[in-house]
Amino acid sequence: MQHPSDPLVGDNASALQEGAPRQTRRSLPIALLRARENVMSRFRPMLARHDINEQQWRVIRVLGEAGEIDASELAARAMVLAPSLTRMLKTLKTRKLIAVRKDKADGRRVLVSATPVAQSLIADVSPESAAIYRQIEAQFGKAQLEALLDLLEAVAVLQEED
Repeated sequence: MQHPSDPLVGDNASALQEGAPRQTRRSLPIALLRARENVMSRFRPMLARHDINEQQWRVIRVLGEAGEIDASELAARAMVLAPSLTRMLKTLKTRKLIAVRKDKADGRRVLVSATPVAQSLIADVSPESAAIYRQIEAQFGKAQLEALLDLLEAVAVLQEED
């Protein structure tokens, strides 16, 4: 239970009216980071057991769903900065997890796809990942998790006002 005098909670409504910053416990960027860290702390050990990091896993998962896509689109969907993706693609290619080719119609575009090795990795990791999701659902509630995902999706597409 939150105590009204708790300095970490504070009265954000009055802070916003006065132009003061929100208390960090109610700051959207910090709250999102706290939630991300809590969730990822459950997934990181699983990924480490499969010798893959979070960013590499996101790239492989996107490719597993999308098939062959342009590197720019891959970076956007996997939430990876383009320079990081360029370095990562070299590593993933060396590990035979991805195939990379130039687009015949536009030589500037690079097309990337998951290899059978990556598809096998996804299949190996999926049961463990599903078990973690079940744990989260059991603690948080399936309906709440679905509602949270819907809300996060809505926040992700908010447009900045001019």
